[in-house]
Amino acid sequence: MAALGIDIGGSGIKGAPVDLATGQLTAERFRLPTPENAKPEEMVQIVAAVSRHFNWQEKIGVGFPAIMIKGVAYSAANIHKDWIGKDVATMIHAATGCLTTVVNDADAAGLAEMTFGAGRQWKRGVVLMITLGTGIGTAVFVDGRLLPNTEFGHLEIRGKDAEWRASDAARQRKNFSWKQWGKRVNEFLQCMEALIAPDLIIVGGGISKEFNLLSPYIQVRARVLPAEMLNLAGIVGAAMAVESQV
Repeated sequence: MAALGIDIGGSGIKGAPVDLATGQLTAERFRLPTPENAKPEEMVQIVAAVSRHFNWQEKIGVGFPAIMIKGVAYSAANIHKDWIGKDVATMIHAATGCLTTVVNDADAAGLAEMTFGAGRQWKRGVVLMITLGTGIGTAVFVDGRLLPNTEFGHLEIRGKDAEWRASDAARQRKNFSWKQWGKRVNEFLQCMEALIAPDLIIVGGGISKEFNLLSPYIQVRARVLPAEMLNLAGIVGAAMAVESQV
């Protein structure tokens, strides 16, 4: 079975059909820029355009940057506040004609990594997946089961949201060196260790392909691995959500 996975990010909306048995894309990824204001109507039309690119008529799974409960958004950290309270799944269904499942974007990436990537052997203990991009997304798994909608990227560190200090967007905004940024990421991970004591930390997002530049500055007890699926994890996990019990 295949599903169309769509990963909605702060800078781009990316999608591709995914073979759910293997986690492999069955067509080349297609990406369109996220509208600057990130309002609902404009973003839904971009999602519909991604669907049309593949002439898709089956199920769609979407990874969305918000707390998602039964298809409804309950937060909006890096998108327009008009999203709060919107039934995202119904809106996308109406625009595409396809049955749609919507989950938190970091949860989607975590599902992919736990099934096909760096966490696939970790069936016991606590696994923390973080995605470093426009913000910081987090997904937590206990004995292989997802605890949905964790938003630890909004922990307050030194008086600010952790993601404002340690996201990849913060690195670019402040023109940090890898050492400067690595210390901030490490501070966030040390806070996470104090809160949930993970056995494994998976570092994902676009930065995962440059993990070797970040890893020298990570000093935590947990084992730390780069996401094996790189920046495709969000697409694959979003597609997986159509059959999961998130």
